[in-house]
Amino acid sequence: MSSSTGTGSAAVGTDPAAPRRSPVREFTFRAVLLGGIITLVFTAANVYLGLRVGLTFATSIPAAVISMAILRNFQDHTIQENNIVQTIASAAGTLSAIIFVLPGLIMVGWWQGFPYWATASVVAIGGILGVTFSIPLRRALVTGSDLPFPEGVAAAEVLKVGDTQNQDSAEENKTGLRLIILGSIASAVMSIITAMKLAASSVSSYFRLGPGATMMGGSLSLALIGVGHLVGMSVGAAMIVGLIISYGVLMPLRTSGLIPAEGDISEIVTATFSSEVRFIGAGTMAIAAVWTLLKIIGPIIRGIKEALASSRARHDGQAVDLTERDIPFPIVAGVTLASMLPVGLLLWLFVKDTTITHHMTGLIALSIIYTLLVGLIVASICGYMAGLIGSSNSPISGVGIIVVLSAALLIKVVVGGEADSTALVAYTLFTASVVFGIATISNDNLQDLKTGQLVDATPWKQQVALIFGVIFGSAIIPPIMELMRKGFGFAGAPGAGPDALAAPQAALLSSVAEGIFGDSLDWGRIGLGAAIGVVVIIINEVLSKSSRYALPPLAVGMGMYLPAS
Repeated sequence: MSSSTGTGSAAVGTDPAAPRRSPVREFTFRAVLLGGIITLVFTAANVYLGLRVGLTFATSIPAAVISMAILRNFQDHTIQENNIVQTIASAAGTLSAIIFVLPGLIMVGWWQGFPYWATASVVAIGGILGVTFSIPLRRALVTGSDLPFPEGVAAAEVLKVGDTQNQDSAEENKTGLRLIILGSIASAVMSIITAMKLAASSVSSYFRLGPGATMMGGSLSLALIGVGHLVGMSVGAAMIVGLIISYGVLMPLRTSGLIPAEGDISEIVTATFSSEVRFIGAGTMAIAAVWTLLKIIGPIIRGIKEALASSRARHDGQAVDLTERDIPFPIVAGVTLASMLPVGLLLWLFVKDTTITHHMTGLIALSIIYTLLVGLIVASICGYMAGLIGSSNSPISGVGIIVVLSAALLIKVVVGGEADSTALVAYTLFTASVVFGIATISNDNLQDLKTGQLVDATPWKQQVALIFGVIFGSAIIPPIMELMRKGFGFAGAPGAGPDALAAPQAALLSSVAEGIFGDSLDWGRIGLGAAIGVVVIIINEVLSKSSRYALPPLAVGMGMYLPAS
C-alpha cells in the first residue's frame, strides 16, 4: 500500500498533455447536440434500470465511443470535441441517482405522483450547484493531488486511442484501441451472459461463524476488475479491511443468537447487513468524511485563491493557459447565490398549504443555509470519493444517509417535536434531494475534469458542458419516473401491487428520516461506526508518518458500507 492516495494514473501512462494557449475546436453545436441526445437516452435507461433492478451504469466511456464513431466522419473533429460529448453525457450516469431519494416522497404518502416541474427543477438546481461547488475543487483534487480518478483516466485513454488526428502515435493508438475493444467485448459478453442467467453475476456463500453467521461473496463484473486495477493497492487494500470489519467481525456479532440450528440463514444475514451493519459503515464514513474534509480544506482554499489569481491575470491581459481556465470565480459565486432564489421558491411551494406552514420562514431559511454549507462539504467529500474509486462505485447512498440524518436533526431542532412527522419527513427528503443532486454531479464533474486534464481540454468549457448535461438529464427524469410509478408502483406506497419497485435506497433514506422524527433511530450503530472510524484514522496517521503505507479512512468506510458482491 502506497502512502499516496492513488498511483493508478501513473501506471497507465496518462501524463497530462502540455499546456496550450491556442484554442482548438472543442465546444461546438454538434458536440452539444450529440451529447444531449446521448444524455436523454442514457438517463432514461439508467432511471429504468435503477428502479427496476437497482443498478445503473457509467455513461462516460460508452458516450466517448459513440462520439468518436460519429464525429470521425468530420475532418475537423478533435479529441477535445469528443471530450465535450462524453462530459455532457456523463451526467446521465450520475444524475439518475436522484432515484435514491425522490421515490421516498411516494413511499411516505406525501406525493401521489412526480410533478414534472417540481421534480425537474430539483434535479436541475441540485445538478447546477454540483457543478459550481466542485469548480473550486479542481485545482485541489485534480491537478494538485495524486488521486487516481480511475474512470477519468480510463475515459481519457479511450479518447486518446480513438484520436485519428494524432498521426505521431497512430500505430500505438491502433494497438490501444484493439485492446480496449477486446476488453469491452469481453465485458459486454459477460454482462449479456449474466443478464440471460446463463452464468451468475456474483457468487456468495452464507455460513455460520461462532454463535452467529456471515457470508463471503464477490462480483464477477469485469468492469469492477478494471476499476480495481486503476485505483491501486492502497485504496483496494483499505476497502478489503473495511470488508473484513463488516463481514468478519460485525456480522457474526450482530447475528449472534439469531441463527437457527437448521435451515436457511441467508435472509437473516442479508437483513442484518441492511438494517444494522450498513448503518455502522455509514457512521465510519461520516467521521472519515469529516476528517478528509479537514485534510483537504487547505488545498481547497489554495485552489480558490489560485482561481481568483487566474481571473485577475486574464482581466489584466496576461496570457493564461487554456488548460487552466475555469469559469471565473465571481461568476461561480454569483450563480451559486442566485440559485438560492429558485431553491427557496421550490421549498415555499412545497410547504404552503400543509400542516407545517406556520414554520415556513424558519424551515426555508434553514434549508437554504444548509444547502450552501453542507452542499460544499458534500461536494468536497464526493469529489474525493470519485478520485479514490470512481464515480460509478462511490457509495452515494451512504452520503445520502449522512445528508438526510443531518437535515432531519436540524429541522427537528427548528420545529420541535410536536409538528406533523409525516410532513417533516417529506420536507426533509425534498431538501435532501437538492443536496443529493450536488453530491452526484460533483462526484462526476471532477472525474470529467481529470479526463480533460489528460487530453488537454479547457476546464471552463467542460464545466459549461456539464451544466448542459444536467439540463438535458433533468428534462427526461420526471416522465420516466412517473411511467415507472404508474406501471409498477413503489413498495410500501399506497396502492402498490405485487410487482412494486423496491427502490431500496429510497426506502432506506425514508426510514432514516422517519427514525429521527419518530425517535426510533438506533444511534448506537452510528456511534459504533464513528468509533471505528476514529481508530482507523489514528492507524492511518501512524502508518503515514512511520512508513510508506497508508489506510485511507474513507476507503475503509466505503468497504464497510458496500455489499460484498
